[in-house]
Amino acid sequence: MAYHYAKAGAHLVLTARRENVLSGVRSKCLELGAKSVSLLVADMGSSAAREPVVEKAIAEMGGLDYLVLNHIGSTPFQMWNGDVNHTRWLMEVNFLSYIHLATKALSHLAKSRGSIIVLSSLTGKIATPFTTSYGASKFALDGFFSSLRHELAMRRIPVSITLCILGLIDTQSAMEKIRDKIAMHAYPAHDAGLAVVAAGASRVEEMYYPWYVRPLCFIRDWFPQSRAWLIQKSYQYKAEETVVSP
Repeated sequence: MAYHYAKAGAHLVLTARRENVLSGVRSKCLELGAKSVSLLVADMGSSAAREPVVEKAIAEMGGLDYLVLNHIGSTPFQMWNGDVNHTRWLMEVNFLSYIHLATKALSHLAKSRGSIIVLSSLTGKIATPFTTSYGASKFALDGFFSSLRHELAMRRIPVSITLCILGLIDTQSAMEKIRDKIAMHAYPAHDAGLAVVAAGASRVEEMYYPWYVRPLCFIRDWFPQSRAWLIQKSYQYKAEETVVSP
């Protein structure tokens, strides 16, 4: 996404936990045509780290047109193991930090008639195996930002909210997690990033990528038993047999 914005000649403020990775992204963004690129190393699991990100963006650029919320916490792709503490942390990173950043940026976005772009997932619309905590955080994003969109419209605050519903994207982390667990075609991150940028610029309420995501969301409440059977059969999992002694 940063590279697509760079090609459009944007001013960028990027944040992540790894400074060496950020530096590499900055170099490429400048090569592609970004007018400026500022970096801030921060962990979105820490509430103290969030406000400085927005403050730096305002200080560096004098305003804000787009807030793109894309970060996620690392979580295993496995059946629920009862780890409530991990779920609490994941909600902090995947959900509460999004609210925190959006709230801090909202007044600045209102001045520019800007946009909030929220990266979500098909697992935030349709419950799937191995994504209990992750899916919960994405469902929460849908609930909060869809409600906030109503409130902004009612108050006539000219800030758009685009919720991006993504299917399986071929990022390195995603491919490593699903290996030997699910047979599904992954779509290119480059194209997904362009779809996100275009949707935010168009100020659409929801964006679906790739093609199959929209129809799945549309029919998600149809034939629930058949849907559940198809979802479960797409995962490579063999249940252990339970023997009950007489």
